[in-house]
Amino acid sequence: MRIYVDASVVGGCEDIEFSQDSIALWRHFIEGVHTLMLSAHTLRELEGAPSGVRDHLLKVPIEHQIVLEDSEDAAELAEAYLEHGVVGPGSKADALHVALATLGHASVLVSWNFKHIVNLGRIRQFNAVNVSFGYGILEIRTPKEVLDYGE
Repeated sequence: MRIYVDASVVGGCEDIEFSQDSIALWRHFIEGVHTLMLSAHTLRELEGAPSGVRDHLLKVPIEHQIVLEDSEDAAELAEAYLEHGVVGPGSKADALHVALATLGHASVLVSWNFKHIVNLGRIRQFNAVNVSFGYGILEIRTPKEVLDYGE
């Protein structure tokens, strides 16, 4: 499974509330059970993170990673999410994560961002825009949901 992660999942490895599930998912990436999908956008967000957070990226072998580059198509799709009111202008970075995961054909986008990404109403709206643009439905879940699915 190709799993797109945003910065909240990487940071979650160092957060008391989210560390157990984030680290368990990270082990799947390290072992090659799942493929880690990141974007240049995620890497930019992590530039200011503590080194302990950023170091989690170094633990995943390069052959178990896909790094998605920015694209005009992703920027346009993210803008469409904003135009359709899925998220507000202050959440453009979140919209770009969803667009990149959609265009990168991720199996699932995982996040701990309950307000702007992992939110049933927003998931439906993101996917309505995706379908209107001819893209597929994107699964959006928490790391815990992805881990529970495999059991």
